[in-house]
Amino acid sequence: QRFIYQNYFYKLSKNNLEVFFNFKIEPKINFRPRIVIENVDKKRIKKMGERVLNNLVFHLGLIEMISYWKATCSPIIEIQAGPLNQKQIKWWQDIIIKGMGQFFYENKIPFPKPKFTVSNNYAYAQLLLKNIKNMSKNDVIVPVGGGKDSVVTLEILKKAKKNIRCFSLNPTEAAKKIMKVAGCKKPIIVERKIDKKLLKLNQKGFLNGHTPFSAYLAFLSVLAGAIFNYKYIALSNERSSNEENVKYRGKIINHQWSKSFEFEKKFRSYSEKYLAKDIEYFSFLRPLYEIQIAKLFSRYPKYFPVFLSCNEAYKTASGTKKPSKKWCGKCPKCLFVWTCLYPFVEEKKLIKIFGKNLFEDRKLLPIMQELIGEKKFKPFECVGTKKETVSAFYLSWKKANRAGDILFLLRYFKNKILPKYPNLEKESKKILNSWNTQHNLIKEFKKNLKTELSKKG
Repeated sequence: QRFIYQNYFYKLSKNNLEVFFNFKIEPKINFRPRIVIENVDKKRIKKMGERVLNNLVFHLGLIEMISYWKATCSPIIEIQAGPLNQKQIKWWQDIIIKGMGQFFYENKIPFPKPKFTVSNNYAYAQLLLKNIKNMSKNDVIVPVGGGKDSVVTLEILKKAKKNIRCFSLNPTEAAKKIMKVAGCKKPIIVERKIDKKLLKLNQKGFLNGHTPFSAYLAFLSVLAGAIFNYKYIALSNERSSNEENVKYRGKIINHQWSKSFEFEKKFRSYSEKYLAKDIEYFSFLRPLYEIQIAKLFSRYPKYFPVFLSCNEAYKTASGTKKPSKKWCGKCPKCLFVWTCLYPFVEEKKLIKIFGKNLFEDRKLLPIMQELIGEKKFKPFECVGTKKETVSAFYLSWKKANRAGDILFLLRYFKNKILPKYPNLEKESKKILNSWNTQHNLIKEFKKNLKTELSKKG
C-alpha cells in the first residue's frame, strides 16, 4: 500500500561522486540503488554549496524512485527525503501517468494516480542553482547513446566550434566507440547500478516494464551540467518522438513520451523553477524527422562500423550469457534504421553494417506493416512516424527500381502500399525539407542546424 522514498546520501570517493538512494516498500522490502559520477572536481562541488547539491540529488532520487515503485504501483508514495509543494506533486503525478503509459498498457492495469504524502515538516525553499559564472554559449554537454542521432548532434556542433563535453550513462561499447571516433575529450561517465532485489522481485512475478528513461536522463544531465559547469545540454530527440503508439483506457500511449516535445517543455519549466535556472536543457534535433537525421548521418561514414541502436543486440544472445552486440536484423528498430538509411547509403555498405539485406527477409513483413500503420499499431520502439516510414520505403523502392533490384519487401510495397499513396513523391520531398517550429533552439543553434540541413548530398 505504501512506497517510501526514505533518504539519499552522497560521498566523494577519490575523484568520484557516489550517490545512494534508500527506498522501501512496506513492510520490509528495501532498495539501495547507486550512481557514480566519475572525475568530479571537489572544488566545484564545494562552490555549488551543499543545499543546491542536495536539491539536485533529491530530485534524481524522485525519478529513480519510479523504477522501484512500479513493482507494486503502491497507491501512496511517501516522500521523506525532501520537500515538495503541491504544484510539484501534480507535476510528478503527471510524469507517472504519461511516462508510464506503456507500462500500464502492457500490464493491463488501470492508470493509477498515486497520492503523494510529504513527511517533511519544514517549509519548501527554492534551492535553485543560479548565476553559474564563466558559462558561455559554447559550453555544451551532448548525451551520447549508441545510435545515429547523437552522432549528428556531435558532428554539427563540432563544426560550429562548440566546447563539447560528451556525456554517457552506463556507456555501451557503441557509445564508447562513438565518443572515441568523435574525439570526445574527458567524457562525463556515469554508472548506474540497479538494486538486485528489484530483479529478484521481477522473477517472482512483481510488476515490471517500461519506465521513462529519457526523463531520468534529463534530471541526471542537469546534475552533470551543474557539477561540470556547462550551460547547455543538447539532447538528440527529434519530432518523430511526438507520435503516439496506441490508445488505452482513453489515454494516448507513447513509447517515446519522455523524448517528446511535451515532456521537454514540462521539464524545462520545472528545471527553471526548482533545479537550475541557468542550465538550458533542449533537443538540438527537435525540428527534424528521423529520416532527415538519417540523411545527415549518411555524411559521416566513419561511424558506420561503430554505431548500434538495436535494443535486441544488448540483450542476452541465444544460447550464451553475453549480448550479441550486433544488429539483430529481426526487430522493428533494425528494419526502420535500414529503411531510413537505404536511400542515402550504398547497399553494400549497409549490408556490411547489418549483415544482410533486410528487404529480402520475408519474416519482416508483419513488422513493416506495423511501422507503416497497415497492421496493429506502431511498435514500442524508438522509430519514426508512420508517415515518414512510408516515405522511407518509397525512396528505398525508387532507388532499388533504378538499379533493377527490387526485393521482397519493396515488391510488397510497390504492389500493396504505393497505390494507396498517389502523392508520395511530393510528400517525401516535403518531409525531407521540413522544419518543425516547435523547438527550444536559441538563434545560434538554429542557424547551425539549418546550415547543415540546407547542404546538398
